[in-house]
Amino acid sequence: MKLSPGMRIQDIIYNTPLSSNQSLAGQSAGHKTLLLFLRYYGCTFCQYDMLLLKEQYDRIRATAGEVKVVLQSDPTLLADELGSPEVYPFEIICDPDGTLYKLFEVNPAASMAELGGGNVLEKIKAAKERGLSHGRYEGIEEQLPATFVIDGDLSVTYAHYGVNGGDIPDVDQIVELLK
Repeated sequence: MKLSPGMRIQDIIYNTPLSSNQSLAGQSAGHKTLLLFLRYYGCTFCQYDMLLLKEQYDRIRATAGEVKVVLQSDPTLLADELGSPEVYPFEIICDPDGTLYKLFEVNPAASMAELGGGNVLEKIKAAKERGLSHGRYEGIEEQLPATFVIDGDLSVTYAHYGVNGGDIPDVDQIVELLK
């Protein structure tokens, strides 16, 4: 089902590098949650996006909302790769089979050229300047991002399907979405 504002979703059960069988309804009760669908942890520009979120997460928490990043990464492999899953102040939902991507119709790009449009090259350059490097490939390489804001009752208040790999909100926009 393609998400749009006003829809209400069913609870989803997910895994993280730290835990299994978490409930979105249980974790999101009483506040807004931004679900940010990215590609996989080894992706250089995804690592960069996560680093920017981490560096400014205090601004996000000040809204009383939270961010959950969805990746096509395996939870056990990601836990090993991170060394300490607590490295990020936000929860990482691991969806190696793409179940949530399929459920919410977060589709891949038609080509790598489409995926690489927009500000992707700028993000790759910034990631390299920060010392980030590409890691393990996982999931669908052409996977596009998506951004959803879910209210405490699992109602969708915002939905955006990315048109290229870098088409996600910046921290200023996330703060506004979570107010």
